[in-house]
Amino acid sequence: MVENVVDIVLVEDNPADVELTLRALEKSHIANKIEVLMDGQQALDYFFARGAYAGRNPTKQPKVILLDLKLPKISGLEVLKELKANPKTHPIPVVVLTSSREESDVIESYKLGVNSYLVKPVDFDQFIESVHNLGLYWLLLNQAPDLDI
Repeated sequence: MVENVVDIVLVEDNPADVELTLRALEKSHIANKIEVLMDGQQALDYFFARGAYAGRNPTKQPKVILLDLKLPKISGLEVLKELKANPKTHPIPVVVLTSSREESDVIESYKLGVNSYLVKPVDFDQFIESVHNLGLYWLLLNQAPDLDI
């Protein structure tokens, strides 16, 4: 049996932002294999194959993670910290996609190893363009290592 490999993991608790991001990716024809996780605990369980995701093959990792910072249960910064501290998840590119323009969030994200920090534009057309460019770069242009660890 061939396991579905996910291209993008979107960690976002706001259903409206999830819908906008999925529409933007669909409109850009970027990826059709997207996993949506709604909180930080669910994200960590997914990446480390625990809890509801205990049967998931943890060697099959996405090409990129789109991570909001303001998440319930466990913050996006804590998720980022755990992902980048683990040798098996460290190489996965993480893009913070958030509404936070706080300089402290930007600085802390980069200290923890984020690959890119993008503030969500308020304007829908700008948001579509940002997600299109993000997907184009991370899924098509970026040369990533084989993450089947």
